[in-house]
Amino acid sequence: MKVGIPSEIFPNELRVAATPKTVKRLQKQGFEVYIQHNAGLKANFSDKDFEEAGAKIVGTAAEIYGQSDIVLKVKEPAMEEVDMMKEGLVMLSYLWPAQNQPLLQKLADKKVNAIAMDAIPRISRAQKMDVLSSMANIAGYRSVIEGSYHFGRFLNGQITAAGKVEPAKVLVIGAGVAGLAALGAANSLGAIVRAFDTRKEVAEQIQSMGAEFLTVEIEEDGATASGYSKEMSPAFIAAEMALFKAQAAEVDIIITTAQIPGRPAPKLILADHVAVMKPGSVIVDLAASSGGNCELTKNGEVYTTDNGVTIIGKLNQLPSQASQLYGNNLCHLLDDMGKAEKWKIDMEDAVVSRAMVTYNGKINWPPAPLPVSPAKPKAAEVVVEDPKIVAARKNKKEATSMVIKLSVIGLFLFMLGQFAPSAFMQHFTVFVLAVFIGWQVIWNVSHSLHTPLMAVTNAISGIIIVGGLLQTTDDISSPMTIIAFVAILVASINIVGGFVVTHRMLKMFKK
Repeated sequence: MKVGIPSEIFPNELRVAATPKTVKRLQKQGFEVYIQHNAGLKANFSDKDFEEAGAKIVGTAAEIYGQSDIVLKVKEPAMEEVDMMKEGLVMLSYLWPAQNQPLLQKLADKKVNAIAMDAIPRISRAQKMDVLSSMANIAGYRSVIEGSYHFGRFLNGQITAAGKVEPAKVLVIGAGVAGLAALGAANSLGAIVRAFDTRKEVAEQIQSMGAEFLTVEIEEDGATASGYSKEMSPAFIAAEMALFKAQAAEVDIIITTAQIPGRPAPKLILADHVAVMKPGSVIVDLAASSGGNCELTKNGEVYTTDNGVTIIGKLNQLPSQASQLYGNNLCHLLDDMGKAEKWKIDMEDAVVSRAMVTYNGKINWPPAPLPVSPAKPKAAEVVVEDPKIVAARKNKKEATSMVIKLSVIGLFLFMLGQFAPSAFMQHFTVFVLAVFIGWQVIWNVSHSLHTPLMAVTNAISGIIIVGGLLQTTDDISSPMTIIAFVAILVASINIVGGFVVTHRMLKMFKK
């Protein structure tokens, strides 16, 4: 099977759907790879790089669309590109099916089987194919880098001979993939980081990234079954706006990431919020392409307001890195579809059926909703007992168990004593009691102080050392003394080594 990668025709699109590394991976999957001349130039990949990876360079997009079985793209195709496509072609690209019905109809008319990479369902199995998460991760990181560049000061606090520098304050609105990436980057650069999200369950994720979770007093959760946020009530939005205005007057950088699939981005930073921001402050709007979270955002532009606030409506895509991650996502999907050897469009597959927006001349959008796991039954009310009563019951149970065990051991020794010699019984009794008492002592020590395996081996080594000492005599040439000395030496090495390893393990948890 032939896989083709055309050049992206939109002037602001710098990415390419394959890199030299993913070309090699496609070949391992059994595909022949064709790439249009200079398709990777904007992402810093030359034709020579692709040729060395094993791809064949072709001159025009018409050749790609005409001879390929599968086409990999980044942006949705223009209408003139669809005209070049052959019937039965499988195309993987961004399509934004909810906003591009005319494009879907034309693809269906051409009988192109189109997979919208932006429609991959957000389920555990499909995480490796989730291009939205891959690109959001880059955008979140880049938002902090570009925001700090336009901010023009340190993000971290410093105390120098020339004076003290206060740390910058960064507010991230929306704690999805992009938001969490921004939190991590800002925190690593030393800023004071805060975050807001309507979904209550992300509070722990925000705090784990070293940020403060901001919320409003109204009890309302914005989570949905799809993992995205939903539109909130008017009362919640009013409280949210008041919180954002108070934060806008205090923070230095605001990064907004809130988007709802298939709908314009919600307006979160209003003109009066921008008006109270300090001169030199920065807003990075990651939702600029879908209308912007800030009222004053201009898509594709970076400009400064009259009161000195810089609003960033575009980011450097990091095209080399983004192309590599996007190419990996495509390869993972091709893996799931059987590679070249067992290639199959399985419309029973939960991922393929929902991302395949046109199939066999028909539009397959919107897809059937994913089945949601049934809610767990409400747990029965737990009755909390007095800890003293619980402890007394536990001690009584352990004491009873101990009596039973000792009784069984005693009965066993008594029965054995009826037949075994008295000298054997004396030594065997000591051995059994030593093992039992040693086991009780070792297993009752908290595992935070040692590992059970190390404790057991040290206990055995201790028994060997004691036994060896009892067998040594003044005659150093005696075989018994030599064997006892070797046993003592080896057991001592084991004990000392165990404590050395324990010490090193404990040092790993010290700052």
